[in-house]
Amino acid sequence: MVDFSRVQKELQECNKDVKLSGISVKPKADSLSHLIGTIPGPVDSPYEGGTFLIDIVLPDGYPFEPPKMKFLTKVWHPNISSQSGAICLDILKDQWSPALTLKTALVSIQALLSAPEPDDPQDAVVAQQYLRDHQTFLGTARYWTEAFAKMSSHGIEEKVQRLVEMGFPEALARSTLEGVGGDENLALEKLCSS
Repeated sequence: MVDFSRVQKELQECNKDVKLSGISVKPKADSLSHLIGTIPGPVDSPYEGGTFLIDIVLPDGYPFEPPKMKFLTKVWHPNISSQSGAICLDILKDQWSPALTLKTALVSIQALLSAPEPDDPQDAVVAQQYLRDHQTFLGTARYWTEAFAKMSSHGIEEKVQRLVEMGFPEALARSTLEGVGGDENLALEKLCSS
């Protein structure tokens, strides 16, 4: 059974310095076993300026079993599947310890964005590009960050308008979109479930 009192403490701890770290965790809907993490792209990386959403599912054995995490935001990285968002990171598998927290896991994922491990890839195509044509890798990673991880005001206005046309109040549509990093599908899911 998930230790929900620990999860609540972890959420408070993680969210108390969100202005400094940019890292936050919020429940998805009303469940403390399904969460959404947010990490900023690291400075001096092709992910800089992006906001990345991480889907977090806590197994019944948490904190003795690792959380199941995957990227919801599309990202071009050797250790993250460009298709499913699956993450290849030892602490999310056999190196997990109950002493670790959701925040330490998210900080580790953020560090992985800065320091890819192409010799232990999740996405072999990206890893090959990283090793053989690094400039193309950097360009593609920057492009994906621009396309999928940045909220441009122009794109937001169009998304707000589409949600308003579906019958949602403008202010609610805008705040929900901002809360999910501009992901229109996630915003719609959230609006429909509230």
